[in-house]
Amino acid sequence: MEPHNEQAAGEVLHQRGWRKAFTVQEMVDKWAWLVDKVEDGYSDLVDEYTNDLYSRNWLHEAWPILPDRVILLRTPQIKALDDRFRAATVFDDGISLAQFHRISGFDPVTMWWWRRHPRLLVGDLGRSLRSAGATD
Repeated sequence: MEPHNEQAAGEVLHQRGWRKAFTVQEMVDKWAWLVDKVEDGYSDLVDEYTNDLYSRNWLHEAWPILPDRVILLRTPQIKALDDRFRAATVFDDGISLAQFHRISGFDPVTMWWWRRHPRLLVGDLGRSLRSAGATD
């Protein structure tokens, strides 16, 4: 099924198991919120952090089924957020995060955000990741 609009893509992903038919705007906003939090120091629990990372998974899954006009419009914004996330995180091949969440099923190249941890290790997340070997 080739969706003709953003809402149809959200419905397809909902049918594939996502909790609801999210919109692209909702997930872009969620990814932007997470990037802001990581830059400032994400301090919630590791389970909250991994849950928040799924906003980027949703965008990754939505991209192949979104209309070209949406992709052209949104790609620069997503790329800018991705670049900010990379700058605010450290690559550790997912070693520390994998102690708390199964990431082995995520492609390491296309789902790279699971292989990084926040550069600023604060609060509950920082304590958990440090206990798994992460360093600032």
